[in-house]
Amino acid sequence: MLVSTVLNRRLVVLWATLCLATFSGSTALADRGLTAHPSDPLPFATGERLTYAITWLALRAGTAVMEADAMSPIRERPAVKLLTTARSSPFVSKFFPVENRVESVFDLGQLVPLRMIFHRREGRRKNDFDVTFRHAEGTVTSIKDGVEKTLAIPPETQDALTCLYYLRSLPTLVPGSGHVFNVHHDQKNYRLEVRVESLDKVTSPWGEVEALRILAIMPFQGIFLNEGNIRVWLTNDARRVPLQMKAKVIIGSIVASLTEATGTSPSR
Repeated sequence: MLVSTVLNRRLVVLWATLCLATFSGSTALADRGLTAHPSDPLPFATGERLTYAITWLALRAGTAVMEADAMSPIRERPAVKLLTTARSSPFVSKFFPVENRVESVFDLGQLVPLRMIFHRREGRRKNDFDVTFRHAEGTVTSIKDGVEKTLAIPPETQDALTCLYYLRSLPTLVPGSGHVFNVHHDQKNYRLEVRVESLDKVTSPWGEVEALRILAIMPFQGIFLNEGNIRVWLTNDARRVPLQMKAKVIIGSIVASLTEATGTSPSR
């Protein structure tokens, strides 16, 4: 069945960007003055909740929710708990059920992940990850399905969820600029390139708004089955709200569109 084949291989390829994902990584090109500074005001706050409808060829493929929740400081440093859940629609679930949950503790002082827990349920594929980052030591301890590995990581490495929040925190995102990130995912280190392509008008829960169109060149499979380039649209303001994500597949494109937002809105 063509629908099954397409969605089975690339179902909602967008969450490496959300979680890219929707977009994943963290070390902007410092020599271009584009590194995020922890002292700068953050574009997101605790209480932010973003809901996305995922479609393919006008078919509702699923729903994803991204949340930023308050939590106690970690080692006397401010932190936030980031949570993303993604579920396939009842129709898609009949032949390829998806129910993923990713939780990450994000250090708001250094803008780096401290721990990520990822429960992946995609069709017959089931994995559980528990990843602890030790940035001062330059290592990560990753437990995948009960098997533990300790690996070296580059400075300021992100996980597959904190990446987008780090990207939103960059002080300068303008058409023509480019960034390279380090990301640790599935017990491997990757470099992710993102390019700010243009300014577009995008429909949002607040009406039509100006948005930055960003291309993410994905070198790995993300939180949904995901390998290939993804485009994401962020509001062109201080909040950098992710409005839409799109990835081409064999036929057409898979799109995640923001349908509901609480705890945030574009700056006027």
